[in-house]
Amino acid sequence: MFGLYLLYYFRVFERQIGSNKYSVFILFSITVSFLFEVLTLALLKDPAMKLTSGPYGLIFASFVPFYFDIPVSTRFRVFGVHFSDKSFIYLAGLQVLLISSLNRSLLPGMCGILAGSLYRPNFFRIRKAKFPEFITSFFSRLSLPSMGNPPAAPSRNVLGSIPSHAGRQAESNYPLPVPSTIEPPEDSIAMLVSMGFDRNSARQALVQARNDINAATNILLEAQPH
Repeated sequence: MFGLYLLYYFRVFERQIGSNKYSVFILFSITVSFLFEVLTLALLKDPAMKLTSGPYGLIFASFVPFYFDIPVSTRFRVFGVHFSDKSFIYLAGLQVLLISSLNRSLLPGMCGILAGSLYRPNFFRIRKAKFPEFITSFFSRLSLPSMGNPPAAPSRNVLGSIPSHAGRQAESNYPLPVPSTIEPPEDSIAMLVSMGFDRNSARQALVQARNDINAATNILLEAQPH
């Protein structure tokens, strides 16, 4: 359950870098962490050693950009101990390590962190690599759907799709009121800020997107210099 939650949460990186580059990150993390595991087992030469199965490579590789690229938005103290909103994600990762024997899960976790550490410095320009669209669609189905508000249902005119002459005359005599700007919810602003966007820019994008987080994220991504 904690692993699924982390996979769901780390889709924040897909919104930051786009689905195509995120697909490259998924393949790179899984492949490199697996190679590290095989190499480590070959060096240890311990046939009795068994590793925990699961997407440890992808989960713990994601902690590297999470640590460096996701800013802290909330800080608080509990019994004098300092915490932040990122602390819960670290605790969930620790719980994933402790679900099974620490000896069996520690190696896959460390290999995942090494894979994420190799991706971040952009060795061989891996962060610039892109897949064809059909491969991107395949990797997108491997993880959970993106978070976001469902699209609003289109409003329907009770008079029909084609207004009558009386309806058009009423509209000309009584102009429609201009909808007031709806203040974006604080949790939506905080989510965009946690992705690394400026708070003021996040608020303006939400206003422009009518509080649709996915649309606001696309607006912010398009506004960034490439």
